[in-house]
Amino acid sequence: MDISQFKKVPLLGILRGVEIDILEPLTESIASSGLKVIEITMNTPSAAEAIRKMSKQAGSRLIVGSGTVLTMTDLKLAIDSGARFIVSPVYIPEAVEHCVKNKIPVFPGALTPQEIYTAWKAGATMVKVFPVRFFGPGYLKEIKAPLQDIELLACGGVTPENIRSYFANGASMAAFGASVFKKELLLKKDFKRIEESIKALITELSREDAHGKSFLKSA
Repeated sequence: MDISQFKKVPLLGILRGVEIDILEPLTESIASSGLKVIEITMNTPSAAEAIRKMSKQAGSRLIVGSGTVLTMTDLKLAIDSGARFIVSPVYIPEAVEHCVKNKIPVFPGALTPQEIYTAWKAGATMVKVFPVRFFGPGYLKEIKAPLQDIELLACGGVTPENIRSYFANGASMAAFGASVFKKELLLKKDFKRIEESIKALITELSREDAHGKSFLKSA
């Protein structure tokens, strides 16, 4: 899968701990919001079933992947369940090697310049800078100064208020989870609020600044 597929709407939604019984209406809300990329974490109960179910229901509307992949067992289960990309909070050499060999997009986690460089050189599609909340958007700018060719995914603390700053400072994508998929909204089955929150993020990225710059390439 070409990296451009991830950059069309450069947002990654993270579902962790979602219940199977709400997955159908939730999938419809996510697909209707305009989001294109979603991950289900492997520490979600029945993660494999959830990946299969969402992939089948969403069809071509969503690219469904797996997150929190920490072992080769996780990786095999995720791929066998239909995950189209792999995300991890850390760099796992054998997992990245397997994904690169089999042309599966992979987003390993890293934080320091050395970690980020190592993951990128190993073949990462993008390197997930995590947890970015403790360093802020300016940290990406510092990383990109000497390592300008590395594609970075900002993750951990990205909000509607700061999301444009992350892109302005070098992020290729940004991830969001509990800030949108709030536990109370999921419990109340308020999928409309979730859909509206995702739409608001997409709208914020599509807004042009004083120089006519938008961070949304295509809707």
